[in-house]
Amino acid sequence: MFSKQQGVGSSGSSHWELMGDSMVTTEQVRLTPDMQSRQGAVWSRIPCHLKDWEMQVHFKIHGQGKKNLNGDGLAIWYTKERMQKGPVFGNMDNFTGLGVFVDTYPNEEKHLEAQKKRYTPRTQRIFPFVLAMVGNGSISYDHERDGRPTELGGCNAMVRNLKHDTFLFIRYVRRRLTVMIDIEGQHEWRDCLDIPGVRLPQGYYFGASAITGDLSDNHDIISLKLYQLTVLRTQKEEEEAEEEITIPSVDNIDLLRVGQSEEGMSGVAIFFTVLFSMLGCFLLIVVGLVVYSHWSENRRKRFY
Repeated sequence: MFSKQQGVGSSGSSHWELMGDSMVTTEQVRLTPDMQSRQGAVWSRIPCHLKDWEMQVHFKIHGQGKKNLNGDGLAIWYTKERMQKGPVFGNMDNFTGLGVFVDTYPNEEKHLEAQKKRYTPRTQRIFPFVLAMVGNGSISYDHERDGRPTELGGCNAMVRNLKHDTFLFIRYVRRRLTVMIDIEGQHEWRDCLDIPGVRLPQGYYFGASAITGDLSDNHDIISLKLYQLTVLRTQKEEEEAEEEITIPSVDNIDLLRVGQSEEGMSGVAIFFTVLFSMLGCFLLIVVGLVVYSHWSENRRKRFY
């Protein structure tokens, strides 16, 4: 596999367009400043017609807020739509394509705390958290649950207020989506998610967006580097690659979601599942003993 860098202009060039509160500085595109209720984005003007590609994102998230008193995060997009404001990290909901999110605020956890509930160690997440989602134009991102119902996978990533560089790596090869992160300052990629069977149409647009609410952060994009990948394929793989994809989808998505649901079962749920199973077994034993007792008694009576 060889890589050939595809020309991606600077934010001020004709290839890119700013939106909302985003602004260009000498060092980066600032999607949002560390101020409340801001949203901004930068979008490519040119659609991507590559079969296989990878995107390396050099970004920085920093601000005055303490841990879990900051928000909301940024997103990297490969979508049919572009330049649309909305609630999903500054982009529209029900998008068509791929979104990779760096979520810095635990909405669901805060809602549970307000209800005097809490996660179990099995289901609790450490934020910031990186996750990916594929939308077909009719799937909504669940902001209150931090996107859990529709995520393909993810990993925690402590990316705020770091002095060294932080990078996000997104690769799409042979209909396989891979996301890695480099956030330790060691110039080493760490696996985040790897999902086969991801079907993304060609001709969509790359972009980056961010949003702040009551809490805020600076969300900066220092560079977006897109590479075209040359991949050797078998004849069968080549024929499959020639099949036109019109709607984004993920193979076996229902099985993937079921697996995540089972993995995310809380300790309380497991406890009650085991408890009711034991009670059910005990009840069957008691019923069996009662029936056997009546049968034995009737049998003895027939002999008198």
